[in-house]
Amino acid sequence: MDARATLTALFRAAVDAARPEHILPAHLPERPAGRTIVLGAGKASAAMAAAVEAHWQGPLEGIVVTRYGHAVPTRAIEVVEAAHPVPDEAGAAAADRLLALAETAGEDDLVLALISGGGSALLTLPPAGVRHADIQAVNRALLASGAPIDAMNCLRRHLSRIAGGRLAAAAHPARTLALLISDVPGDDPANIASGPTVPDPTTLADARAVVARYGLDLPEAVTGALEDPANESLKPGDPRLARAETRIIAAPMASLEAAAVAAREAGLEPRILGDALEGEARVLGAEMADTALRLQQELPPGARPLVLLSGGETTVTIPRDGRALGTGGRNVDFLLGLAERLDGAPGIHAIACDTDGVDGGAEVAGAVVFPDTLVRAGREALAEALHRHDGHGFFGRLGDAVVTGPTLTNVNDFRAVLIEPG
Repeated sequence: MDARATLTALFRAAVDAARPEHILPAHLPERPAGRTIVLGAGKASAAMAAAVEAHWQGPLEGIVVTRYGHAVPTRAIEVVEAAHPVPDEAGAAAADRLLALAETAGEDDLVLALISGGGSALLTLPPAGVRHADIQAVNRALLASGAPIDAMNCLRRHLSRIAGGRLAAAAHPARTLALLISDVPGDDPANIASGPTVPDPTTLADARAVVARYGLDLPEAVTGALEDPANESLKPGDPRLARAETRIIAAPMASLEAAAVAAREAGLEPRILGDALEGEARVLGAEMADTALRLQQELPPGARPLVLLSGGETTVTIPRDGRALGTGGRNVDFLLGLAERLDGAPGIHAIACDTDGVDGGAEVAGAVVFPDTLVRAGREALAEALHRHDGHGFFGRLGDAVVTGPTLTNVNDFRAVLIEPG
């Protein structure tokens, strides 16, 4: 078996199942009596806009903001590129324009919101008294904290004039239909791009608790904003959201199921462990290695190889001890932890990639681990990579990085562990 080809084929199947051109057209609504205004944010938003244009009958207008390098050509819908994961001024300006355009919508109009992962950073619009540089500091602190996505987005929603239902409220009384590609464990719409079109059950007090729990050192203007009742997000039952509808059109589990179909066609026995696995990336990698080793012992001779499929969003806690860091991401950190625990065990291979094609701090989707990874790299190199969070450097030197370029979708992390009988 060509393990590299098999594992990368499973990853491609997962990504293809979430491509906007494949899944969005079936969810388009009827044409409204008034205008159709398209507003969007996320790594898939430009591809989603192109899919709308390809299938919509009638005039369109609108703006979507996506990550640099993730734009695609469109005719009527403007595509703006901005920075991710730390926001820049281009994203803030685009958010201001989206909000202003939403405010022009009337009762007979349709606001079609195209929302995907990455929108939290791409669609930042600070509240009064908070500078854009302050929001950048918040994002940097969150990324280094190891906080899970629900905690991160709780804080972001309360430091925004567009998240937490505020975009749909601005469009009221127009009908808002939000089409979402989920990149979060549990597929909670409030956590997908920080929920610009849905109510938020969390509060300012919850956001302050996140700051305390993760020891975030934030600018004084930010801590002040979290005490201001004017920055509370919209809550369930708010009448301004009465005409806002949400549909999740692609989600991690559907992509894992597509990979499972591809695995069976390749003669493997797939087992889906879940689409919402969270925790420290390298710890989860070590735990996954333990599971793989145990299951390998249980496989009878001549059995079909087993492949463990999982998704979710792990975290990486960046040390504050001043050590020099390499270039990493949560998927390669997961693989480093897995490779260390496997210790060169024969017959076990693995892939871990971000379905958007970008894992952490490099334009690299992820990497592949083989039984000889430790032999080829050396134990000291692996230990150093773990110490410095340098997964991309480690796998790049081995030639085992997976580079796809922007996939133009985003259903979070994809992991597959291939286990051959012992």
